Amino acid sequence: MTNVVKNTPVLASVSIRNGLTEEPITDDPEKLKEMLYALRASFDEALAAHAQAYEASFALRVRELEQRHQQALAEQTAAFHQRILEMFEEIRLARRRMFGPSSEVLSAQGRLFDEVEVEASQSTPADDTVALPPPAAPANPGAASGKASTRRGKRVPLPADLPRVEVIHDVPLAERTCPCGTPMVEIGTDVSEQLDIVPMQVRVLRHLRKRYGCPRGEHAPVVAPVAPSVLPRSNASAGLLATLIVAKYVDGLPLARLEYVLARHGAKVPRQTQARWMIGCAQKLIPLVNLMRDSLFDGSVIYMDETTVQVLKEPGRAASSKSFMWVQRGGPPGRPVILFDYDPSRSGQIPVRQLEGWSGFLMTDGYDGYNALARQPGVEHLVCWAHVRRRFMDAAKVLPAGKRGHAHRALELIGQLYAIERECRALSDAERAAQRQARSDPILAQLRTWLDAVCPSVPPQSTLGGALRYMHDFWPKLVRYTQRGDLPIDNNPAENAIRPFVTGRKNWLFADTPAGATASARLYSLLETAKANSIEPYLWLRHVLSRIPYANSLADYEALLPWNLRVEDLSAEFKS
Repeated sequence: MTNVVKNTPVLASVSIRNGLTEEPITDDPEKLKEMLYALRASFDEALAAHAQAYEASFALRVRELEQRHQQALAEQTAAFHQRILEMFEEIRLARRRMFGPSSEVLSAQGRLFDEVEVEASQSTPADDTVALPPPAAPANPGAASGKASTRRGKRVPLPADLPRVEVIHDVPLAERTCPCGTPMVEIGTDVSEQLDIVPMQVRVLRHLRKRYGCPRGEHAPVVAPVAPSVLPRSNASAGLLATLIVAKYVDGLPLARLEYVLARHGAKVPRQTQARWMIGCAQKLIPLVNLMRDSLFDGSVIYMDETTVQVLKEPGRAASSKSFMWVQRGGPPGRPVILFDYDPSRSGQIPVRQLEGWSGFLMTDGYDGYNALARQPGVEHLVCWAHVRRRFMDAAKVLPAGKRGHAHRALELIGQLYAIERECRALSDAERAAQRQARSDPILAQLRTWLDAVCPSVPPQSTLGGALRYMHDFWPKLVRYTQRGDLPIDNNPAENAIRPFVTGRKNWLFADTPAGATASARLYSLLETAKANSIEPYLWLRHVLSRIPYANSLADYEALLPWNLRVEDLSAEFKS
């Protein structure tokens, strides 16, 4: 009790905080109860307020999470829906390309080797000479050839420069007496013509070199010199080499097939031997390719394109890797040049190296690899409208049948641009520039306005969105052509030049070595340039292969270029 009494003043001096006021603790039990009840009520009130605030915060957090979940779900659903549309468009395009009327389907043929060089590494110089058939007795030349007069009719007449062989059909002698008893006389001839063809004639050219000696034997005899040949160590004539090269690089026949064709006509020429012959010819024709490249640089516009080629034995690369064949088309007016270059890379430095030192207008597609060349001083980059049109064509193809969309509007406006180009084809450069600025520029302005209005509302991942984005990104390079009359609207000349290579690639599928691919590029360059200059490739190549062994100066080589030769002279030389 004493301790309690002593400690009472101390307890009485202690105070508690009940949240609002402070009251001294008393010894009165009733007051203590009241204070405890008040404290508990205050605690219960604070706890209830805290619980209510927590529940409100929790509910708010739940609502935020639900909103985020719904938004994420909506975005995911939209992404899935967009991806489904993209896949649907891809499927429709793939089906049209595979089964549509204009598709180009690769034939299911076996793996055929190329070509220029295939199996050349497995042969030796001794293989350059093939076994020739034994000489045969000369045949009777048959009926004399001449040019018969033709009767005009509905059918298109056969070309006048083709040789004519007259086949005479006479009336039997017993039927030449008139019913009146008078012998009939010839009063005319009815003429009809059939187109005929003589299959491949394989023959042997026997070169007879006369030898003369002193009757008394005092001095050594003399003999006529050996006629120079483009491939001195082979027994292939210029005509045979030209036939094989044109059959492969113009007609797209693999060397394996040519081997069978020759065998059917009595000449066994292995594909390995043909490969060595073509590589050798490509080496001897390098001076002409170099002169053509010099002429290419004389033009103010160069078209460029590239396509893939598979080379099996590219050092440091897998056999399945893709290499590239680059093509350039240009040259001054009246002297078009088409050049092919092989390279294992698609790097932007390849066109920089190929056109080093050239300045002018470069026409390409939208491939970024040409940007490095376009940044060179003096080079201005143009982009092809045909590629833009092609993208909108794809966007139109994915639409349901009979439905029109934005892509059709773009195609209509682009079609108007091409209609103007067709109408201005025969005009001079100055007249064409005036027509473009008066008629094409308003259409381009209308197309630009349409593009700005449509582009924001189209998903960029869709086929239409890709076409719109492509046109928007290259717009300054697309409209540049209207400022001059000599600038092209598209890159079709380069695509047309590279098409023979693509067609041949469907037959031989791949090259064996880089050396063979390089030789193929040179031969394609020569033959396509001859075709671009309206020169028949076989006649020109036959002439070149027979004359190039005699070339000793720059003038001799320049005389063999396609634009320095006439078709009439080549035809007369072939017939002689």
